[in-house]
Amino acid sequence: MTEIDRRGAIGIVGLGLAAAAAGAPASAQTPPLSPAFAGNHKPVPLAFDPAKLTGLSEKLIRSHYDNNYIGSVRTLNMIETRLATSLADKDFPPVVYGGLKREELHRTGSVILHELYFGALGGDGAAAGEVQKAIAASFGSFANWDAEFRRTAMSLAGGSGWCVLAWNFHTSSLHNYWAWDHMHQPVASVPLIALDMYEHAYHMDYGSAAAKYVDAFMANLNWEEIDRRFRRVADARAS
Repeated sequence: MTEIDRRGAIGIVGLGLAAAAAGAPASAQTPPLSPAFAGNHKPVPLAFDPAKLTGLSEKLIRSHYDNNYIGSVRTLNMIETRLATSLADKDFPPVVYGGLKREELHRTGSVILHELYFGALGGDGAAAGEVQKAIAASFGSFANWDAEFRRTAMSLAGGSGWCVLAWNFHTSSLHNYWAWDHMHQPVASVPLIALDMYEHAYHMDYGSAAAKYVDAFMANLNWEEIDRRFRRVADARAS
């Protein structure tokens, strides 16, 4: 499976789950199910040249990708393997199992959000497509959305979390969500843009100047990819 195919499959699976949660039928394109605790996640390669981003250094991107993202992929595989082996142990302590389940949620969120983050970089930051129109309609103007997205991101500066533009299937609306600790994305929502506000995402280049990092992120967004994500949402809504 290619990097683009895998990214699309992730999006389709996410849309199927969100649609089911909202009472809508799942897409016929939903791929075959994988075992719950397969433990075989593979890192998605970067789809852009990290040396050619504007305002984000290659050193920063590679450190973020190699240490934080790939680290979460490896840890998620380890946690899933441990959960699989614990199924046969009827005396496994619930308090210990609870810790594994929390880490499973934490690492799953980290892997998915990082793949969305890196997968939307490599563009020129010029918004276009149906998603731009939908954003403008939802927030009164695209400029209103941009200001609110940046404000939400900056509310996390110096802390840890994500700023996420998502489609909420339950409310049929677009929202900028404040997401703490990789795992506070609202139920029945599908992320379209994920901005990592953990300091590891920008401190190497900008220190504590988080606003400059947000500027750089926005300048490198690939809106063709974001529009593809939005159109998958639109297809799921129509099914």
